[in-house]
Amino acid sequence: MSIYALKGRFQDLLRPAVRGLYRMGITANTVTVAAAVVSLLVAAVVWCYAPEQPLLYLMLPLWMLLRMALNAVDGMLAREFGQQSRLGAYLNELCDVIADAALYLSLLSVPGVRPEALWLLAWTAALSEYAGVLGLMVGASRRYDGPMGKSDRAFVIGVLGLLLALGWGGAMTVSGVAAAMAALCVVTMVNRVRQGLKESAAAPQR
Repeated sequence: MSIYALKGRFQDLLRPAVRGLYRMGITANTVTVAAAVVSLLVAAVVWCYAPEQPLLYLMLPLWMLLRMALNAVDGMLAREFGQQSRLGAYLNELCDVIADAALYLSLLSVPGVRPEALWLLAWTAALSEYAGVLGLMVGASRRYDGPMGKSDRAFVIGVLGLLLALGWGGAMTVSGVAAAMAALCVVTMVNRVRQGLKESAAAPQR
């Protein structure tokens, strides 16, 4: 089970805004790149300034929520308004992995945190997304199986940011949660490979 399963309902809420963006001439690729750039800026601010001003950790839950919306928006613009492209496919995957890593690693700013836990999370998250993309290479779909997909990771990092801003968490919490997330990313990677192979085996042979 993954938060990704709620994507359809989330998209229904966003559809009026997506139509408005289309009428304004905003493209899916523009949204994708803008979300990545802002993610890097948010990560930089959190990394550099949040230890002295803990309320800045609130940027993480606020931005994670908005970023999930933007991730849905760029996909809807591409699919529903004929903006799908090869470049867009590359941008969508690469920008997400880069932005995710930057946001996770911004928590290296937490005094006393175990850096290896956060680096492990960044690497296993990237590998789990790579495993999802590889489904396309074996004749399956792009796999989004959980339990720790992109939306799930965004939710957990957002909660960590909230806890840090309120002073309810510290280095031990962040390190422990990051390590647990990394372990679940490994499970996610295995699930995506297994389900991709299963889907590919069930597909009609040409």
